[in-house]
Amino acid sequence: MFTTYEEALNWIHATRTFGEKPGLKRMEWMLSQVNHPERKFKSIHIAGTNGKGSTLAFLRDMLEANGQIVGTYTSPYIEVFNERISVNSNPISDDEILRLANTVYPLTKELEKTQLGGPSEFEIITMMMLIYFGEGHADIVLIEVGIGGLYDSTNVITPVVSIITTIGLDHINLLGDTLSEIAVNKAGIIKAAVPVVIGKIEKEALKEIEEKAAEQDSLVIKYNQDFFVTKWQTLPTWGEQFVFEDDYIRLSPIQIGMLGRHQVENAAVAIEALRVYSHEIGLAVNHEKLLSGLKHTFWPGRLEKINEQPLLVLDGAHNEHAMKTLVETIKKNFAQQEVYIIMAAMQNKNIQGMVDQLQTIPNSRLILTSFDYPRAAGLDDLNKIMLTNGAVIDYWQEALVDSLNEMDENGVVIVTGSLYFISEVREYFKLANK
Repeated sequence: MFTTYEEALNWIHATRTFGEKPGLKRMEWMLSQVNHPERKFKSIHIAGTNGKGSTLAFLRDMLEANGQIVGTYTSPYIEVFNERISVNSNPISDDEILRLANTVYPLTKELEKTQLGGPSEFEIITMMMLIYFGEGHADIVLIEVGIGGLYDSTNVITPVVSIITTIGLDHINLLGDTLSEIAVNKAGIIKAAVPVVIGKIEKEALKEIEEKAAEQDSLVIKYNQDFFVTKWQTLPTWGEQFVFEDDYIRLSPIQIGMLGRHQVENAAVAIEALRVYSHEIGLAVNHEKLLSGLKHTFWPGRLEKINEQPLLVLDGAHNEHAMKTLVETIKKNFAQQEVYIIMAAMQNKNIQGMVDQLQTIPNSRLILTSFDYPRAAGLDDLNKIMLTNGAVIDYWQEALVDSLNEMDENGVVIVTGSLYFISEVREYFKLANK
């Protein structure tokens, strides 16, 4: 057992990232030992290649604005580990982490004695979350899938509503190397008779989701078929404005403080999911409060402006699908500016594919770099990448100084790639600005 928060955290992080065998049997075994806390609270389950965190944030803020106590489960964390389990945007305390770790630890020791083998790090944290919210700390819990859906540790819940935001090629070593295979895995979160709201998804993947939903007798509610965005425009201030419509409501004008067409789509998915959720449980939603919640939604590391002059932006585009979205947003919003891009990624990503997309941006210079993380792509990996207009620099701090020295007053520096990298850069600036 642990006596300090640090001991508990060290134990969690020392565990394997993934379980020895895919599946939910370890989770189900542990939950059976503690009287199934996952059955004791209402939830919304959110899967998708990208957009999960932003969609969750929009939902959280709309629900909070309407007086709900909202629990959230997200990954990875940006500032502190505790934020992975939060209530009304506030991470749970160190003491709660310690208490929950001490609750789960004996379960893991017993589990290790079985044929199932010991749990993964993500299974441990998911158990801590389920136990915590099973104690009644929130009216509704928004749960983000870790990887995939079907075999994800979070897939032991039966939510009120399921969400699938986007589907792209990521984690192909775990989920499959085609959109159809990945869609089958994501669609694994669809439960019997539980409605599923889906975002902008290609036909190949959509077909798999619709087939799974039909098997489960689940209503599928689709972006651009059942709910729509019109009159979209980027605001002169940082953010977007649009109109939302479905067969039941029309909201106009909606303003969000997050930049990019993809955030408009994420917000629309969140609005529709809230409408379905409120209908399912009989929650009265005030539209003015809903709009206020959307306007104030913030999710760190997603086209986040951390400095005005010079303009410095962080964006965790950590896979090809997210990078495509970032490139589109840069081309639209920074077409008249010199763009300096600093990217660091994980070893298991298709770095060349991400770089190829970034190199289509006019008036840009790309710097590839590394950062302090065990699975980060190092210089040996980066020097194999084909660069047409860029460089490889050992340390991101040096890359940043070089970019700031080169750029004029109208330029922009965009730091992108792994969310772990974004977290490190963000922490550096937070400390520098104290």
